[in-house]
Amino acid sequence: MLTVNFSSRTPVYQQLYDDVVRLTSLGILKSHTKLPPVRTLATELGINPNTVQKAYKMLELDGYIYSTVGRGSFVSDKLNQNEAEKIEAKKELKASIDRAYKKGVTTAEMISMVNEITKRGNEND
Repeated sequence: MLTVNFSSRTPVYQQLYDDVVRLTSLGILKSHTKLPPVRTLATELGINPNTVQKAYKMLELDGYIYSTVGRGSFVSDKLNQNEAEKIEAKKELKASIDRAYKKGVTTAEMISMVNEITKRGNEND
């Protein structure tokens, strides 16, 4: 269910955070579903329990999960379909920006393109 990519430049705790948010917002993880215990998930993924704990803590601070003493961590009902689509759009945008940068597109060129696109979008509203 939850996965990490060890070759990614994104920190593992952030990957876990993003994965829980994505799976929850897509409805794969339902509200009030119990998340795996920290040690269990760490063992399954082959990572340090402190990394899982950090991701869970961030998720809890942002209201995506809640913890109950002695029972564990559970998915909250904070996310909806619109948020899922926004998260996916941001990931696609980041991947596109990364590809463009590697192909030599400058930051100024990208900013100019974003300004042009958003200006057209505002005119159509």
